[in-house]
Amino acid sequence: MTYSLTSEPAAMVDLTGLTCPGPILGAREILEGLRDGQVLLLLSDCPGTRDDLFSWARQTNNEVIHTEPRDRGATGYYVRKGRSGTVAAHVRLDMRGVSCPGPILEARQLLKGMKSGEVLKLVSDCPGVRDDVAGWAEATHLELVSASGAGNGAYEFYLRKL
Repeated sequence: MTYSLTSEPAAMVDLTGLTCPGPILGAREILEGLRDGQVLLLLSDCPGTRDDLFSWARQTNNEVIHTEPRDRGATGYYVRKGRSGTVAAHVRLDMRGVSCPGPILEARQLLKGMKSGEVLKLVSDCPGVRDDVAGWAEATHLELVSASGAGNGAYEFYLRKL
């Protein structure tokens, strides 16, 4: 199953102006009414939302799959109810702190030595990495099995060599 990084939200809640824990409580209430796999778009301008939301999502078996800046200092958080299936990585490559295209170049080299069907977990905080990895996987013999936010601007990608 291939995961799309541009999941259309099933619900949206604008909680700009509320301080923490308001945005987390609001997200919880909306997510309770969604089915597993559906996505909530949460808008918040509270500076504590990012860390609180990522922590809360991990503890509640939900997943922050994307964040993006919005108007007036707000951030959009795309939160999927439930997690995509857990994927076991054969190899892990942590490229936090390396600018693009470094993470993809290193991943490409590593994947050359991997067997068909094996999975690479790539972690990167390069600002353009989300779109770069999705496009790269489409253009090559890779399956983007899973992609999600890992907190502090980093993303985790699970790539299967086909």
